[in-house]
Amino acid sequence: MEQQNFEYQKNSVFVQENAVSKKFFANVFLWMFVALSLSTVAAYLFGTNEQFMQYLLTINPSTGKVGMSIFGYIAMFAPLGLVLLMSFGLSKLSYPALIGVFVLYSVLTGVSLSFILLAYTSGSVVSCFAGAAGIFGIMAVMGYTTNIDLSKFGPILMVGVIGLVIASVVNMFIQSEQFSLFMAFIGIAIFTALTAYDVQKIKQIGQGIEASGEQVLQVESKKMAIVAALRLYLDFLNIFLFLLRIFGNRR
Repeated sequence: MEQQNFEYQKNSVFVQENAVSKKFFANVFLWMFVALSLSTVAAYLFGTNEQFMQYLLTINPSTGKVGMSIFGYIAMFAPLGLVLLMSFGLSKLSYPALIGVFVLYSVLTGVSLSFILLAYTSGSVVSCFAGAAGIFGIMAVMGYTTNIDLSKFGPILMVGVIGLVIASVVNMFIQSEQFSLFMAFIGIAIFTALTAYDVQKIKQIGQGIEASGEQVLQVESKKMAIVAALRLYLDFLNIFLFLLRIFGNRR
């Protein structure tokens, strides 16, 4: 009788922890969907409305050259600072503050992406977005279902990301189109693999969260879900941008 009670309690704990893990995983993808939705709306509004676009661009009256305004520079570079703030300030930021930073990041990223609608045709943007969604979805399923430990690939992929950043900075000076395309292919490979790696890591985080009624633990798990959603958002965004660089048709 005691053995049966022990088995029942053990199964109940497993079911409870499994439910917590699935809830955490669902929250991650919910926040990612929120970020993508906000970015898409912001990009569409600024990319298709001349009045909004005027806030991002400025025209030199003497030369007639078009450049970015102060708000345009903010939209371009502020998201990087917000990513660092969310990544390194997770423990210091409250849950509402983290949500606010996450929403602001999503909107500003969408505003900066509005320039894409000016450079590429709508058809190529939609097709590359769909392609990125397909690649992301396949790798997310693989990362969630595979029994292979992908953690050993993490450092290699991080080195690859750093290499991409350095190569991008170098290409700003040499302005090589062929080198840019080469980096795009490498970038797709790196962030495709990162998608599977991040999904598996998020799954492991969800499994490690104990089913506790403590308010602190609940808040921490919610904050972790937002940061995890940010990682997946960046994976998807980079796959989309690299696909667009390769297959996008310019206006």
